[in-house]
Amino acid sequence: MQGNFVSREQVQALRAGMPRQAVRDVLGTPLVTSLFHADRWDYAFTIRRQGAEPQQRRFSVFFMGDALDRIEGDSLPTEAEFAAKLDNRRPPTKLPVLKATEADLAKFPAKPSLGAGSAQPAAPANPVSYPPLEVAR
Repeated sequence: MQGNFVSREQVQALRAGMPRQAVRDVLGTPLVTSLFHADRWDYAFTIRRQGAEPQQRRFSVFFMGDALDRIEGDSLPTEAEFAAKLDNRRPPTKLPVLKATEADLAKFPAKPSLGAGSAQPAAPANPVSYPPLEVAR
């Protein structure tokens, strides 16, 4: 995917008269801003998947001064629709049954148990000292 994904839910959160910062909080930083069109922010994104045609979406917000005036653009997917298009996993196949016989398990050495009075726990290692990270001034 390239660009700024804008979902239908994000657009539904916009209200006429919202300040620019509130619009930026909902939609994120616009992909395109122009000095010649200071009252217009453009959002565009392309979804590319192997074996499918790229899907392009464009969306613009227009301001009057510091307040949101209107919105224009393509029909946008919901977040769930967008996520479903990205999910290219194959359906799960049947998992093999995991089982081991006693003979299979006997091939591996047994872990020593720490029973009462058996082996002494290992002595703690000598402490390691490291030089200071910064030189005192």
